[in-house]
Amino acid sequence: MKLDIDGKYYEIVIEKKSGQKNTYIRVKKDLKIYVTTNKFTSTKFIKELIEDNYSKIVKMIETQEKKKENNEGFFYLGKKYDIVYVSYCDISFGENKVFLNKNLDIDKWYKNQAKSLFLEHLDEQYHKFSRRIPYPSLKIRKMTSRWGVCNIRLKTLTLNLELIKRDTKYLDYVIVHELSHLIYGDHSSNFWALVEENMPDYKKYREEMKDF
Repeated sequence: MKLDIDGKYYEIVIEKKSGQKNTYIRVKKDLKIYVTTNKFTSTKFIKELIEDNYSKIVKMIETQEKKKENNEGFFYLGKKYDIVYVSYCDISFGENKVFLNKNLDIDKWYKNQAKSLFLEHLDEQYHKFSRRIPYPSLKIRKMTSRWGVCNIRLKTLTLNLELIKRDTKYLDYVIVHELSHLIYGDHSSNFWALVEENMPDYKKYREEMKDF
């Protein structure tokens, strides 16, 4: 089964599960439309559901396409570079191009850049923070579903390595977010008020980060 959107066909994957009570429609990174439903749901019902949710599906596809565009290629500190593979160096930057050795471990290079940059921004945001809190230790690792994690007991901030690809304003927001957890361990109204106290534009940054 496929869905025609302006002459472009998107595959519909039907996943039937015996314990499933409701029917859900999602669009994943592969731009396929996934319908999760009960094993007794008829094909007719699914087709009608797809038709009724056509505009929502189009928006979901547009969101995934935008995320794909924002993640494919070489990004560093908020700028996208065209890749030119070379053998005479590991990595070198031009105005809009990055000259890259195919054998370079990109994640290792990113992490080396992030170590000093993330610590510098943590130090800056910590000293500007409106509450007195213990100085946390910093960890950096690649994460798929979170930009940052705060271990309140160990006083440790873990930042997503992917932040090195984005403008540093997003790094600062994540740091402020996690520092605020050292005061409030939840996402209560008091927590968000503290985030806003230290970063008035946090809602804007939070919304923009959904495109990543």
